[in-house]
Amino acid sequence: MGSPKALLATPSGRPFAAAVVRAFADAGVTEVVIVTGVDHDRVVEAVRNDAPPIVPRFARNLQPARGQLSSLWVGMDAVVREETEALIVTLVDVPMVNRATIAAVVAAWQNTRAPIVRPAIGDRHGHPVIFDRAVFAELRAAPLDQGAKAVVRVHAGEIVDVPVSDEGSLVDVDTPQDYEALRRK
Repeated sequence: MGSPKALLATPSGRPFAAAVVRAFADAGVTEVVIVTGVDHDRVVEAVRNDAPPIVPRFARNLQPARGQLSSLWVGMDAVVREETEALIVTLVDVPMVNRATIAAVVAAWQNTRAPIVRPAIGDRHGHPVIFDRAVFAELRAAPLDQGAKAVVRVHAGEIVDVPVSDEGSLVDVDTPQDYEALRRK
């Protein structure tokens, strides 16, 4: 991509990581942890320079090459305490999710306490995803090569899909072509 995804600019010019923090804050999420990798200092600086409405914490994955699940574990280490009931997780390359989607996913989890809650448009599933405490041990034990998807597959029949119209919850920027498409919108 030529730059860490967290530092790429959304169409409004805000770095992806900062846009995600703002969306979560606007949805009423009060504790945000950003898991970084090799560009830790640059990501911290970019988010802080954006002056988000809440101050996120940062946790550094010293071995990001191990994959997304290793970053989830680092995030869990940073936030899971005895009283933690659930985690709401998103990827930095899904920067256009809106606050209404985040709030709807949180409300659905609060109403159902399902093990996994996620937004959906038809049969397509997006981010953020809530993992209830009931699956924390399974997330910790999941194989690195399968990631959290291994846990999602085990609980497929218990997942609550929240119908949304927010295409931003599905926009995953993985390639330069994806990024150009996002910038053109």
